[in-house]
Amino acid sequence: MVKIKIDNIEYEAPEEMTILEVAEREGYQIPTLCHKKGLPHYTSCMVCMVKDGRTNSFVPSCSSLVQEGMDIDITGEEVVYLRKKAIELLLSEHRAECEAPCKIVCPAGYNIPLMNRLIADKEFEAAIELSLSEMNTTEIMCVKCPGYCENACRRKKVDIPVSIRNMQLFIYQSINKNKSVAEISDQNFDNNEAKELRHKTVKLSGRFTSRIGRLEESELQEWLKECSGNEIRSREIADFNTAAGEAESCMHCDCRAADDCRLRDLAEGFSIKDPRGKLVNSPIVKKINYNTGLVFENAKCIKCGLCVRLCEDSEEEPALCFINRGFVSIISEPLTEKFENILKTKSQEVIAICPTGALSQMK
Repeated sequence: MVKIKIDNIEYEAPEEMTILEVAEREGYQIPTLCHKKGLPHYTSCMVCMVKDGRTNSFVPSCSSLVQEGMDIDITGEEVVYLRKKAIELLLSEHRAECEAPCKIVCPAGYNIPLMNRLIADKEFEAAIELSLSEMNTTEIMCVKCPGYCENACRRKKVDIPVSIRNMQLFIYQSINKNKSVAEISDQNFDNNEAKELRHKTVKLSGRFTSRIGRLEESELQEWLKECSGNEIRSREIADFNTAAGEAESCMHCDCRAADDCRLRDLAEGFSIKDPRGKLVNSPIVKKINYNTGLVFENAKCIKCGLCVRLCEDSEEEPALCFINRGFVSIISEPLTEKFENILKTKSQEVIAICPTGALSQMK
């Protein structure tokens, strides 16, 4: 046993314990991104840095073993400053959007990407329930909105925007079956009122939002990989089948881990803003395993290595690994394998352990 101090309080701990383990045992909270209990240590994110006053040095708490006489500072200004810098560095090459452009500009903050998925999957009852849950008034706000969502739709840069407004109005019509979409669209339309609503309603305020930055033409084409439609587009939505067909043209620009992203949570907790200039170390590429529905986006990856360590002992199937060296090192499928052959049984496990949403489920 050794004696150490954590924020000026003395504790005893076995020599084989890390600073992080002792701190957690005693009720302290130290942020981490690359650490997972039960997996081998791999210090990469540097978010868990603490200061040892005995040596006046900073050490990663997740991999540093306790030593006799340590005087650990967990909450000091210098420690907090270094953690913020570590998060900012991770964000500087995190080319991702937390929320889809259509949702960001929606005056009512409707969850448009989820609605599109439900309609595309023909889960119409669930789409109606979502619409009802999001309405704060007796009428859907799309009635008075000129369609900010469609103007921001990334699909517009490829051909034409997804008919978001009319799909929303069609779902609303399904709730109010005595009115047609045309009647709902025309009633009480007031562009000035819509603009006023746009300024008053800011659903996403207070939440950290990462931006993707400028997209190259080749990168824009990557977003089309998740469009499952047959290229038949419909501006007018007359029935559920037409709605489902149009919803399949959605490029799914949102991050599926928007509500379960540890990087986003930490950025919010430290009041960090998204860096304006992104380092383009990884182009926007969507790898999809159609056998399992696993989607991998390297531009969102922070190279924590959790997915690699989780599966490194697996002999039954190919798994993710590091390739290349130094600053160009990335996580990928093995060079001798195709992406559709990897993680046939462990897709859900790697998705659950990913701290950013670089790994997600297609549906």
